[in-house]
Amino acid sequence: MPEEPLPFRAVHGRFRACCNTIRRPLRAAILLLACLACAAQAAPRATDRSKQKAAAEAQRADLRQQLDSLKREITKTESAKDSVADTLAASEAAISNANRSLRELAGEQQQTEARIRLLSAEHARLTVSVADQQQRLSKLLRDQYVTGNENRLKLLLSGDNPNRINRELQYMGYVSQAQAAMIAQLRASLKAVEENREATQNAKEELDEIAQEKLAQKNVLEKEKSRRATLLSQLSNKLTAQRKEAGRLQRDQQRLAGLVDRLTRLIAEQKKAAAAKRRQPVARPSKSPTRTNRASEPALENRAEPAHEPDAQDGVFAGLRGKLRLPVRGSITSKFGSKREDGPGAKGLFIRTAEGAEIRAVAAGKVVFADWLRGFGNLIIVDHGSQYMTIYGNNQALLKHAGDTVRGGDVIASAGNSGGSEHSGLYFEMRHRGRAFDPLGWVTIR
Repeated sequence: MPEEPLPFRAVHGRFRACCNTIRRPLRAAILLLACLACAAQAAPRATDRSKQKAAAEAQRADLRQQLDSLKREITKTESAKDSVADTLAASEAAISNANRSLRELAGEQQQTEARIRLLSAEHARLTVSVADQQQRLSKLLRDQYVTGNENRLKLLLSGDNPNRINRELQYMGYVSQAQAAMIAQLRASLKAVEENREATQNAKEELDEIAQEKLAQKNVLEKEKSRRATLLSQLSNKLTAQRKEAGRLQRDQQRLAGLVDRLTRLIAEQKKAAAAKRRQPVARPSKSPTRTNRASEPALENRAEPAHEPDAQDGVFAGLRGKLRLPVRGSITSKFGSKREDGPGAKGLFIRTAEGAEIRAVAAGKVVFADWLRGFGNLIIVDHGSQYMTIYGNNQALLKHAGDTVRGGDVIASAGNSGGSEHSGLYFEMRHRGRAFDPLGWVTIR
């Protein structure tokens, strides 16, 4: 049965609607091409780096307040003038902070530069994609402009079956929809290009911020190193005399022991409040060390460092006995139990090494103290769970903050002679339930 022809008015109405549908995306496409050719540079967007740093500092504020309170309790009965090394405290703390900031900024710089490289590669890909889309759209618009309207007019006035004319106009509508989709795709690509440009600009501004901060920190570091050298020259004789004072050594040990005891209680309270149901049974303590005088034994040379290990798990540290490595390469010039002048036996090891040598965590854990302490200079303490702690003293710089989680082998400090130490190196202790024990029974020396 033949198709019933549509009235001419209906066909003409559909034709006009189709033409309007085609004209709208044509105008939009022309505007897009014009905008691409003369796009103005957007205003630089402020970076989020300062906000992120402020948030990190806010998270540390409460812990820092608790640690400051512990320090005040430990030193409240001591006069600030008791030790000449206290004169160096502010300078040594400033040197540590400047070195840590420089290391953190160097890490940020590497990450930002890597991000810029990725953004540049993405920008190149997007540019090629936009150029291809523009070329295809331009060709379509040109062809449509030259032949499109004439063909439709011929079709309308051809006198053919109105139903066929209607079908042809519907086909043209499908072409128009495809064209609109192409324009939408081009819009999306242009938006991605703009977002990429803004992200790249933001990263470059962050690099500028980092460069300025690095310059400022380098100036601070050089100034504080010069100041400390001057103070050391002025206080040299007094420092030498105080290093030999037996009472001072005893007070230093008591001060550190008091800090460890308070930290142990604080950690226990935090665990109980935060996760009482998940507490693990406390591992059995190691055998009590035999206090012997080892000063006459030959010095040991350590040439191995801790390797990177997984995150800490409570109760695991006790199983590492005999498998650990010392935190730094160097000569062990003072051993556990050895006498220092007329003072008490040493509670740890002194590993003599070059200034600035990297100090690594012997195992995974959490930094519970990172600050200057009289007698030990820039001191960092790592909690390994089950009341095991390792202590790293006399550092030039502390590269981790209290509250940071570390893996075995992570660099946490750099060696120095802060706190009045005569030689550059690391003072290293290991403690369980507050009691010091001989690290040489737990480490392998190579």
